[in-house]
Amino acid sequence: MPPKRIREAIQKTSESRLLICEECSWHSKNYKTVRPDAHCTHCGCTLSAKTKCLSCSCPINKWEAVATEEEAEELKKHEK
Repeated sequence: MPPKRIREAIQKTSESRLLICEECSWHSKNYKTVRPDAHCTHCGCTLSAKTKCLSCSCPINKWEAVATEEEAEELKKHEK
């Protein structure tokens, strides 16, 4: 997959996941927190990073991984 298509796939996946996270009751916007970033108050993940990880899944099953760790590593090699 060409680097541009990899970036587009990551962006599309992230956008979709962020929409799910925005509606989740664990989203940091629903809590008083000292962290300035949007994050999950259940697992502590920074949403801007976690949602871009193709081999990551939500620990409370709101969204699933779309690639294995091996596949994600292989894509990273081709992105450069």
